[in-house]
Amino acid sequence: MSASKPYPSDVSDDEWALVAPYLTLLPEVAGQREHSLREVFNGLRYVINTGTPWRWMPNDLPPWAAVYQQAQRWLAAGCFEALTEDLRAVLRRAAGRTAQPNAAILDSRTLRSSPESSERAGYDGAKRKNGSRLHLAVDPLGHLLALHVTPASVDDRAEVGRLAQAVQVSTGQSVELAYVDQGYTGERASEAARAHGIELEVVKLPNAKRGFVLLPRRWVVERSFTWATRFRRLVKDYERYASTLADLHLVAFACLMLRQAARLAAGP
Repeated sequence: MSASKPYPSDVSDDEWALVAPYLTLLPEVAGQREHSLREVFNGLRYVINTGTPWRWMPNDLPPWAAVYQQAQRWLAAGCFEALTEDLRAVLRRAAGRTAQPNAAILDSRTLRSSPESSERAGYDGAKRKNGSRLHLAVDPLGHLLALHVTPASVDDRAEVGRLAQAVQVSTGQSVELAYVDQGYTGERASEAARAHGIELEVVKLPNAKRGFVLLPRRWVVERSFTWATRFRRLVKDYERYASTLADLHLVAFACLMLRQAARLAAGP
């Protein structure tokens, strides 16, 4: 029987060379290993990229339960947090920046709920839809700093402190300034960020706005949200738990950064 053809979501050789050390929790010769770690990672990428339910995973990939359980082990061990932090430093250095940023951009995005997530969904009055809210912080290049998920009814201002704290943990307390939109105005949000050593700068819309306006600094996080929507599993909230939705976003951003780093490693 001929080998199955690779899927577009499969990890490349250059990408695997970078990510394998982070995902190898046990020696390759460990007796309990039944499936190739690379194929398990391919299965995880297939689910996020295509949006397929776990149990509908193609038969030429490892069984869905094996992929799901290994993904949980990777997430519990902090593999993807370590990967994104190291990749961010590499990509920043390659762009002529310091390894750790001194500025961040904060924003949120509402994902419409599904039958699986409807029990924990909240109503976003501005967007007029039920769903979950992804709170995201990126550096000025658009690389992930921190994220978490709440019901869509939770106000952005209420989550500034939690997001700012996670940013400082990820960067070693290097961030001093965060750009935000007008949804973060008010002393409450400013004090919450200031408690973690971050000053908020609100980027306001022009008074005479007509049509689409590209806002200074703010467009970076909007681009990062757009990058995430290329993964069909992340277009809506299909998850039973908010933590699962956050974890899948973490993996997606890790895959995006991994692709960029692999291109750098491959050279011109």
